[in-house]
Amino acid sequence: MKVKLSSITVTDQDKALKFYTEILGFVKKTEIPMGEHKWLTVVSKEEQDGCELVLEPLGFEPAKVYQKELFAAGIPATAFQVDDTQKEYERLLGLGVKFSMQPTQMGPVILAVFDDTCGNNLQIYQV
Repeated sequence: MKVKLSSITVTDQDKALKFYTEILGFVKKTEIPMGEHKWLTVVSKEEQDGCELVLEPLGFEPAKVYQKELFAAGIPATAFQVDDTQKEYERLLGLGVKFSMQPTQMGPVILAVFDDTCGNNLQIYQV
């Protein structure tokens, strides 16, 4: 078994694509129109054949409630590994990203949490 696909719900696929590519630095892998929405995935620049992240349209009512409550509680929907949390924090801060948690040491991990502008808290971390 391999993890090749994971998804995150987003309030606006086009806005999410712009944020995840232009701000976070991911690369668009797939975009297939499917009526009102699309099958839209991004991948890491460093691992373009790695796991794809589906920018899933938020169309299921219970998912809207879940996303809203997760965000309100400050809980990240997912996490991305970086080489240097402090350096990435400063880069993203310079691009206008809003952080709810600055880089913080938690045991062997340094993490930070920010808003993806599409309804989610995201976490970056280094081990």
